[in-house]
Amino acid sequence: MDEVRPARADDLERCGELVASALRHLTSRRGGELLETFGLGGPCEDSPFPVTGEALLSWASGDPDRRVLVGLFERAVVGTAAARIVGSRKGGPDRLGQIVLCYVEPGARQVGVGSALLDEMVLWFRSRRCTHVDGLALPGDRDTKQLYERAGFKARLLVLSRPLD
Repeated sequence: MDEVRPARADDLERCGELVASALRHLTSRRGGELLETFGLGGPCEDSPFPVTGEALLSWASGDPDRRVLVGLFERAVVGTAAARIVGSRKGGPDRLGQIVLCYVEPGARQVGVGSALLDEMVLWFRSRRCTHVDGLALPGDRDTKQLYERAGFKARLLVLSRPLD
């Protein structure tokens, strides 16, 4: 792992490619069709999507409660992460951080880029006085679940669904 740093204007095209890959990956998983329901993967005003690097950086631009990082390996951008602070947890004074995207291209996995992105986001959330951090992993997306668990995350909510004919 070379470094993790805030995304810059010259990362726009690469971030767009990574976000597009992340969405293809997520929507191909069980539960991926529900991403828009959770404010991801669709034209939601409070989402870092649609799939362009410009939209991703614009989403975070000028808002101190949003951040976009890139992860580099051998000086190439191979991963990106986006996060936001969404307010209180349980209506109390706690500040909740939310990782809305953490994606590393498949050929660059298992070298620490994803872990470094999460570690840097956790440090940022701490500096912003968050008391909790949430991250999304879809059912069957074992790689993402394991990445979060290695970073100390524990499942606190499972959403179970049943179609009603």
